[in-house]
Amino acid sequence: MTDAPVTYRDASPADGPALDAMARQIWVATFAHSAPASDIALYLDKAYGPEGALIRSLADPAHHFRLACAQDAIIGYVKLSPVWLEDPSVLPGALQLSQLYIAADWHGRGIAQALMDWTIDEARRRSAAALVLTVWEENLRAKRFYERYGFAHIGDYAFPTGTQIDRDLIMQLVL
Repeated sequence: MTDAPVTYRDASPADGPALDAMARQIWVATFAHSAPASDIALYLDKAYGPEGALIRSLADPAHHFRLACAQDAIIGYVKLSPVWLEDPSVLPGALQLSQLYIAADWHGRGIAQALMDWTIDEARRRSAAALVLTVWEENLRAKRFYERYGFAHIGDYAFPTGTQIDRDLIMQLVL
């Protein structure tokens, strides 16, 4: 399937189960090593599944999900949201890039760039003053990606993974 053409579209609530399964798989592959199994399980129960945060966000019109698909499979997505960070460095009128996930088999094919370009364009279309995000301090690949787009570290966020608290960097791109 990695030779299939990539298409992009907005998500709908009907995409929930497939999107949730894909996002959960990527999260586990990326972060499961970073905390005890009991904390990972607590986080996964909160974030994913039929009652999880991702499914709830998908049904909330305040959040906009853009999907990357190959044939019938979701291979990546981005989630654009109202700002939920409470940090004085975040510019008023900003929007938040809440998640940007690409399946590992599809890394290096320009999908993350296409989704990021869409996100920046959409934020500008909505007259946002800035785009903010959080990224785990040890996720160097993602941090470098965001820096290439001009995002700058403006603060820290205490990200709970179960009972463990990790340091996420708050990054902002002034639009």
